[in-house]
Amino acid sequence: MKRRNLLSALAVLPCWPYASALAQSANASHARHAGKRAGLAMNAAFAPDGTLWMVGLDEHYRLFVQRSADGAQWSAPRIVATGNDTIAADGENRPKIAFGPNRWAVISYTQPLSKPYTGEIRMLRSTDGGETFSAPFTVHRDRQLITHRFESIAFDARGALHTLWIDKRDLEAATRTDANAYAGAAIYRNVSLDGGRTFGPDVKVADHSCECCRIALAPTPDGGIAAMWRHVFSGNVRDHAFVTISPGGKTTSPMHRASFDEWRIDACPHHGPGLSLAADGGYHAVWFGIRSGEPAMRYARLDEHGTPRGPVRALPDIGAEHADVHSIGAHVVIVWRSFDGARTRYRAWISTDDGKTFATRELGSTADEGDNPFLVRNGQRLFAVWRTRAEVRVERVAG
Repeated sequence: MKRRNLLSALAVLPCWPYASALAQSANASHARHAGKRAGLAMNAAFAPDGTLWMVGLDEHYRLFVQRSADGAQWSAPRIVATGNDTIAADGENRPKIAFGPNRWAVISYTQPLSKPYTGEIRMLRSTDGGETFSAPFTVHRDRQLITHRFESIAFDARGALHTLWIDKRDLEAATRTDANAYAGAAIYRNVSLDGGRTFGPDVKVADHSCECCRIALAPTPDGGIAAMWRHVFSGNVRDHAFVTISPGGKTTSPMHRASFDEWRIDACPHHGPGLSLAADGGYHAVWFGIRSGEPAMRYARLDEHGTPRGPVRALPDIGAEHADVHSIGAHVVIVWRSFDGARTRYRAWISTDDGKTFATRELGSTADEGDNPFLVRNGQRLFAVWRTRAEVRVERVAG
């Protein structure tokens, strides 16, 4: 049979087509989750050979990977051994997969611990392109029973693996002397130069991050990593902050403020931003906030320091949430989900002139439970990915 290129196909991947040998009985993890349904939150990435990989949890709460070369046929789901780890796979906290040089591949996830809102960042590494994975290990050196959650991972242009996460060690230290001395959590990071075999020290990026929103990562023009997250500014304003990390991870730039909605809320919105490098310098960014009483997903261009430049525009959907953004040259794509009271709708806002103008495109809808959409890149083409209880959908949106 002639293989179709994934980049020209709309792919629909069933979530649960497991062989009977894999689904005969629930394992210990399933017993721990009795009465609950496995989280839908998943991740996908293209390997260097153009194969699309996805990682998520099956109905027995086991971590699995699955891959496709053409968007029409998929490998059987392969369970990846994680011992007795419980794996967060819901909303903004999801397993992730990334590919680097030298046939390196890594899977990361947050393992919830015994106390509420605590966790460890766990990782599995592969040196054969994902054919086999190591046993899971903890990425950070700090081992307190506290928050280490909502990790994001990326390889930079030099092949250094960056892991960033939300961490409450500074809050714990501050509250021993003054319960009101510290707002929010902190952003920490570390770097591995050997594909996850060893890691450098835990490095604090910034104090006073929001507690439960994803961290957006994007490449920088010099081959490093840019990061954007929801931050707690003075007066309990929950806007966004931005830094860049040098190639190889030796230095972090000063933090800059990236949004100015002035949203004052004494809670975490569980709603992180999206970030993408722009072709002509700076970045494309999307985020949710309430500005002058108006809630909206917003888009803006940021300069090289992460400061907004030009107009800030609301997406053309009052119910838009959990948006992601990616760009290739002058093509900029924003995807999001919204709920109309009966169905969850998936939409894209697409620009061919570097974000000056956009057109809306309907991608699909479901009456079933659905995950947040995100974008993945393969060469000069972009794909939107989202998951429901019935399927994973992959649709080409640019290139």
